[in-house]
Amino acid sequence: MYLNCHTYYSLRFGTFSELDLLQLGKGCGLKELVLTDINNTSACLNFIRKAPEFGIRPMVGIDFRNGAKQLYLGIAKNNDGFRELNSFLSIHSHQSKPLPEVAPEFENVFIIYPFEQLMLLQKTTFRTYEYIGISIENLRRLPFSPYREAFEKWVVQQPVTFRNKRDFNAHRLLRAIDNNTLLSKLQTTEEGRPSERMLPLEELSNTYAHIPGIWENTRRLLSQCSIDFQFGAKRVSQNLQVFGKSKESDFNTLKNLCQEGLPSRYPDANNQVRARLQRELKVIQEMDFVSYFLINHDIITYAKNKGYFHVGRGSGANSIVAYIIGITDVDPIELDLYFERFINPFRASPPDFDIDFSWKDRDDITDYIFKKHPNAALLATYNTFKYRATVRELGKVFGLPKSDIDQLSDGSFNRSKMEEIHRLVLKYGSLIQGMPNHLSVHSAGILILERPIHFYSATDLPPKGFPTVQFDMIIAEDAGIFKFDILGQRGLAKIKEAIEIVKENRPDLPEIDISQIEKFKKDDNLNNLLAQGKAIGVYYVESPAMRGLMKKLKVRDYLSLVAASSVIRPGVSSSGMKTEFIRRHREPERRKEAHPILAQIMPETYGVMVYQEDVLKVAHEFAGLDLGEADVLRRGMSGKFRSREEFQAVELKFRSNCMERGYSEEIINEVWEQISSFAGYAFAKGHSASYAVESYQSLYLKHYFPLEFMVAVLNNGGGFYSSEHYIHEARMCGGIIHAPCINHSDHANCIKGKNIYLGFGYLKNLETLLVQRLLTERQLYGRFESLDDFVDRVTVSLEQLTILVRIGAFRFTGKSKPELLWEAAFKLNALGKRSAHPQLFRPDHRKFVLPSFNQGWLEDAYDEMELLGFPLCDYFDLISEKLLSEALAKDMAGFSGKEMLLYGNVVNTRFHTTSQGKRMRLSTFIDQEGDYFDAVHFPGVVEKYQILGRGIYACYGKITEEFGHFSMDVIWTKKLHLKPDPRSSDEPKYEDFFKLKSAKRKEIKS
Repeated sequence: MYLNCHTYYSLRFGTFSELDLLQLGKGCGLKELVLTDINNTSACLNFIRKAPEFGIRPMVGIDFRNGAKQLYLGIAKNNDGFRELNSFLSIHSHQSKPLPEVAPEFENVFIIYPFEQLMLLQKTTFRTYEYIGISIENLRRLPFSPYREAFEKWVVQQPVTFRNKRDFNAHRLLRAIDNNTLLSKLQTTEEGRPSERMLPLEELSNTYAHIPGIWENTRRLLSQCSIDFQFGAKRVSQNLQVFGKSKESDFNTLKNLCQEGLPSRYPDANNQVRARLQRELKVIQEMDFVSYFLINHDIITYAKNKGYFHVGRGSGANSIVAYIIGITDVDPIELDLYFERFINPFRASPPDFDIDFSWKDRDDITDYIFKKHPNAALLATYNTFKYRATVRELGKVFGLPKSDIDQLSDGSFNRSKMEEIHRLVLKYGSLIQGMPNHLSVHSAGILILERPIHFYSATDLPPKGFPTVQFDMIIAEDAGIFKFDILGQRGLAKIKEAIEIVKENRPDLPEIDISQIEKFKKDDNLNNLLAQGKAIGVYYVESPAMRGLMKKLKVRDYLSLVAASSVIRPGVSSSGMKTEFIRRHREPERRKEAHPILAQIMPETYGVMVYQEDVLKVAHEFAGLDLGEADVLRRGMSGKFRSREEFQAVELKFRSNCMERGYSEEIINEVWEQISSFAGYAFAKGHSASYAVESYQSLYLKHYFPLEFMVAVLNNGGGFYSSEHYIHEARMCGGIIHAPCINHSDHANCIKGKNIYLGFGYLKNLETLLVQRLLTERQLYGRFESLDDFVDRVTVSLEQLTILVRIGAFRFTGKSKPELLWEAAFKLNALGKRSAHPQLFRPDHRKFVLPSFNQGWLEDAYDEMELLGFPLCDYFDLISEKLLSEALAKDMAGFSGKEMLLYGNVVNTRFHTTSQGKRMRLSTFIDQEGDYFDAVHFPGVVEKYQILGRGIYACYGKITEEFGHFSMDVIWTKKLHLKPDPRSSDEPKYEDFFKLKSAKRKEIKS
């Protein structure tokens, strides 16, 4: 009999989950319950899914409000009514329009006006489906109101928002956060009432016993409501069922595409290929996944016609059909990709196709999908209150000073010395933490459904401009709604732009064909780069850990790179099997130690589980589980799995089957440990193989066109490392690096021969409009001849001109920076305020005789550090201290097992937590010659010798060797001092210059 229940998806209003609501209802003896969150339907599907487990019949609706003001409830009579409600809410959400005070006409919806709202509206006429909601607080006023005789329209409307006083207190804090106000200044009109609680059913009935007909009216209304979605084993796919005219024509289309594509993928297709193809087609048809393949193929076809690069990966990369029709570029026959990983009779969901496009092309692809398919939407994700953000918000609500908020959010406080108000912040912070804060857009998921999106959810219209549902992928899959993953990445943009830069910088060369994957795989030059770990800028294989692993594995071919891409994942590493895999890879004799059955199942990885499908194979072939049970293990690893009970039941059967097969307890535990260690981290082999293809394409460009490739890397946001490190790499490849220049530079970096001119985009304080004016003027009327010429042609302020002078953009004039700065000040002050319009006549500039000024390379370096964030000279030239050792990274092999002193410029450093919960550091440096060395700072060293931002460090430690890769176990480090800026008496501080601008670079901070 509760028609107006809220969960915490009534964002910044409700205080508990939909499961808590069901538990509360069960405890109060309810058999039916209506969920009506405020302007939100996020919880509806899961509420419907879980309600039967609590013995409750679910119904859903929406509590329509403008701000905190309740207008009316809409309760769906059926699924069509739910669609009507969602459509109505979405129209106003998309247009950011307030909701009307009076509800529109509906066909399958009950509308309930709260008593207080009706009194304000003075509404006297009601449609047949409209009712008056009477809360417990309204009972006193009802007999004296104009509606005292509208018996047939009365229904019980006791809102449910809180369980107890603690919930109400949390609610008030949420409302204060939402209104960005102090708790003491929160208006009561912005709050719910403390009385919005659920009473036991019998008590509620007694409360309304003296109100004639209200209980029966409410019961009659509820009896006419029913909502039904199929979940779990009963679910059916809600995705678009027919791509063309019919399922039969779709299947013929898919077969024809395979016949057309077969000769190009397999010129001499053997029986194995043809048998695999026919088998896949048969199962794809039987499982009704034909339209899913055709939709993905259509997306790829559009991209290819537009000249966009793509990478198809995910479990779908195990499919020969996907390979033949061009969704993926991974040959499942060559790699022996496991068919059952991407599709099997026990798997109800279609295979995963994660399709990567350039970050520059992704929005156009998304736009195409939405124009092609009317029932499309983006998938949502929930941004929850995290500890630091929660404490900061509550600190502001309680009026704490910033210093107190900083201490609380950083965890640097002493509980014994805390005041009561600080304790309240932490107390309620723990209560609010984890609640949904606001809805966001899933990083990749797009839904393409058979029925209108509003059949399942209301939609929002975030800045991306595409309708977005209000539920996440977990409940979506439960309801049979399977996403298409369309992702944007920078690796593909680097490849595409590098080819364009080569064409412009070296027009005499033939056009680059980046699709020659088989040729690239056999190129010794590329494989040598992998074996030596020389892959800076190459997508997915450039991190210090990956480069070290490739050196240890001596990766010299495609299959080894595929394995390395998965071996590096935490699951394999944490089980100790990464080390075992490296040993077996390097030492053929050690491969004999593998269990014979495991070696037979996984010959390519020497009996070591490396890929997700290895778990399926081992569970099925080693332990005798059927494919459905094996798939439970695979899903259990994915991080999306809900039922631990089912997973544990399969583990018991796994062990039981192994015992029956006569395996020893030792081998059973060893194999199970490998399986369980994969949790949340394993890669499908096809996924790794897809990444490896892209890595080879990048490697080809890195080796044969290194400068153009590094410019493309810089222009697309870099990668794992900072921009200055990629500039260093470009210099190591023979590039000549120039600061921004008004006659050569663009907004992005550009290259002319071997000369790389940094873009104006690095000058963070330079106005975009000025850059646009500068570039337009240069393009239309030619290069600038002098400072006078620039000032005459481009409207610029003294502040902006100073930035250009200090970075050296006028160095072509041959004048010193101080001289140019004086001239700039004289000329701009003389000209006064100017309009942005071109001048008809150029003014005569006075010539000034200035004294000679001296500015050397050191002053230039300080200007660059301030304006660019990094110097263009060698970091080692900036050091004021004498180096006490000439040892270099290449000498580490001679010091194996010994201690040595190395000097290095820190490239990357990050913390790592040991199995004992202690902190350690992993750092990468480059020495005086630009070569890399890795260092490990163990727990005893981390706090004592910190890495305090960028700069040159003296690193003293013991050199260790693992599979031919040398690193340093740090004993101590010391940061070296800079030479002072000749223009300043203050000692320079690194933090003044080395400001980190990206998420990756933040790892360098201590």
